[in-house]
Amino acid sequence: MSSALKTELQDAMKAAMKAGEKPRLAVIRLMLSALKQVEVDERIELDVTRVIGILDKMVKQRRESIGMFDKAGRDDLTKIEQAEIDVIQTFLPQALSAEEVEAIIKDAISKTGAESIKDMGKVMGIVRPQVVGRGDVGAISGQIKAILSA
Repeated sequence: MSSALKTELQDAMKAAMKAGEKPRLAVIRLMLSALKQVEVDERIELDVTRVIGILDKMVKQRRESIGMFDKAGRDDLTKIEQAEIDVIQTFLPQALSAEEVEAIIKDAISKTGAESIKDMGKVMGIVRPQVVGRGDVGAISGQIKAILSA
């Protein structure tokens, strides 16, 4: 583990232990465990981009769980998942504003010359690396579809 973000996670884990913040500590341990799992499985050293991608995936999984828990009327579980998202997001880069997302999409469309929904893959290829960890990729994909369909 060499990335600055992983070091920040390890420092946060120590701080949470000292402060007795058990829920925060549990989430940080989950994040470190997920990172370590990828490193062991793939026998690689993770870079910052990959760490952000893994943490972003964890946030996405929790959002999906919240959707299911809301449908089932399990507010108690929704609160737990939302608390986990809040902790994970403290280690992700600052979220993009709606204007920034729109500018990234328009730039990608002009670079690719996209004219229809058939060009969606080309546009996503440029947009995705810029927004991972900084925005909801699913929602951004929806925005691109809406623009290309118009």
